[in-house]
Amino acid sequence: MRGDGGALHDLTCKNERLKRLVEPWMADARAMHAHTAEKAAVFGEFWYAADTWSHERRVIAKAEVMSERENPRFVITNRMDSDPESLYRYYCQRGDPENRIKELKEGLRADRLSCHDFWANQFRLLLYGTAYVLCQAMGACLAGTELATAQVSTLRQRLLKVGARVRQSVRRVLVQLPTSYRWFRLWPRLARAAPT
Repeated sequence: MRGDGGALHDLTCKNERLKRLVEPWMADARAMHAHTAEKAAVFGEFWYAADTWSHERRVIAKAEVMSERENPRFVITNRMDSDPESLYRYYCQRGDPENRIKELKEGLRADRLSCHDFWANQFRLLLYGTAYVLCQAMGACLAGTELATAQVSTLRQRLLKVGARVRQSVRRVLVQLPTSYRWFRLWPRLARAAPT
């Protein structure tokens, strides 16, 4: 639980009790999806206590149906000041910075601060932060492509970890990528966006 009484617990739908409790909203979401053929989400709330909890807590349910699957989600909260949809969106928005921290740690290994000297670790962290900003700038340059919202690890895997031949002359550096390289068409776009 968080200090404000909320939690971003994602109680997965392996819990049969939760499946039964969310079913009325799932039925509404299924009907909406059948009518529009687009993703449908219905929000609801109920009180629930797991066997190990001392008392019931307010659970916000998001019953979502997409063409490929059903996606019920749950958030536990003690807050009573808002409707279910607003509270669900609040917690999702609050959880997004945690995703950025996770991306920084896992995508760039920014948690590797193993030097014995404080300033060396500080400098390493500065380099990790700079690399993250550069990857975000790459994503911005790729707006409108399938990598526009890609995470750092995906950008590294698809754009940076590529075998290439580098030739250097007096006036330019030539990078030759393999003809079978799938993401080749994105590199001219990145090159044009780079400041000269």
